[in-house]
Order: sequence, then C-alpha cells, then structure tokens
Amino acid sequence: MARFSRVDVYLTMKETGLVPLFYHPDVELGKKVLTACYKGGARLLEFTNRGDYAHEVFAELNKFASKELPELIMGVGSVTDAAAASLYMQLGANFVVTPLLREDIALVCNRKKVMFSPGCGTLAEIARAEELGCEVVKLFPGGTYGPGFVKAIKGPCPWTNIMPTGGVSPDETNLKGWFDAGVTCVGMGSQMITKQFLADGDFDGLQKLVASTLQTIKDIRSK
Repeated sequence: MARFSRVDVYLTMKETGLVPLFYHPDVELGKKVLTACYKGGARLLEFTNRGDYAHEVFAELNKFASKELPELIMGVGSVTDAAAASLYMQLGANFVVTPLLREDIALVCNRKKVMFSPGCGTLAEIARAEELGCEVVKLFPGGTYGPGFVKAIKGPCPWTNIMPTGGVSPDETNLKGWFDAGVTCVGMGSQMITKQFLADGDFDGLQKLVASTLQTIKDIRSK
C-alpha cells in the first residue's frame, strides 16, 4: 500500500521540480543510488519497470526507502498494463508512470487513489488523461516535442501540469527552456544517473549533481 497520497506526490513534484529515473538489477547498487539522490535533496524517484524480476528489485528498494529514507517517495515507471500497475501498487508504489495513455491503468490506480502519470503526445491525449483523473501528464518523448510544445499547450490549457521525460538534461540552458515554458517538473534518467557514475561507484558525484540540479531549478523559478 502506498505510504504517500496522490496529493503528497503531486505537491512534491511541484515543489522540487525533479523526478530522477533509475533501473538496475543490483539491489545493493540501487540502495546507494537512492541514498545519493536523497542526500542530494531529491524526494521522488521513479524506478523503471525493465528487466526480468524488476518488481522484486523494486520491493527491496521500497522497503529500504521506507526504513532508511523516510521522506523518499518511490514510484514505478515504464508500466504498460493494469496487471503490472496492480502488482507494483501491492508492493507499495506511490505513483505509476506510463509511456502511453492506458485507461485500464487509470482505473486501477484511481481505485486505490494512487497517482498515475500517463505518457501523452497530443492535446487530445492530455485532455483525456485529465478526464481520467490525471494530475500530471508525462510528455514523452520530451525531446521530440520540446519546450515549444509545452508553451503551446499551456496557452489554452493553463491548468495542465506537464512532466517532460527524455530530452531533459541537468544543464541550466536545457532546464530553463523547460521551466520557462511552464512545466511542473522534469523527469531525468541517464542524463543524471549516468553509466559513468555507476561504473565508477561515484555516488558522491551523483549526490552533488542532484543537489546542483535542484538548486538550478529553484533559481530558474525564482526569476
């Protein structure tokens, strides 16, 4: 069962502006990644549903987070069917992110009042997602659409909350483009939790990058 309500998840997305994305089959390495992100100030983490037995890894990491990182809100991404969403919610997922709009996933998430963020690429998809109770839509792949798409959507639909994933990087110019366009938060995977950090075991470096990215987002929003 989720430890955090869908309202908590939305408000944390809005407040921090950042959702790191991560997958690795090694539980112990995953714990180090979670700890580095948490110490850097991240309060959300999306574990992507990839690879065999990914749900078992998630279960161990979520148990670890609930005990050692009490303010970390763990969710699951890359979910493509309602059965997988239900499985992860049984393991305590606090939010569910999908690469596409699936109404069956919306129904099972809403039944347990767990936040879901479906991947959308058109205004029609975004509108339907909001009709299904979506608070934050995932713009995916973000790099294909760009900040201009977000700005265009926010014009007629200023109530829409958008989280681009893909095409987002920690550098100030990239982040400024997205936040100036009006995104609520950004999802960032390999551009933040890089293969080099993992290969080198450089978790201090990851912590510093998360902290600097959060500060950059804060500075951009304050201007």
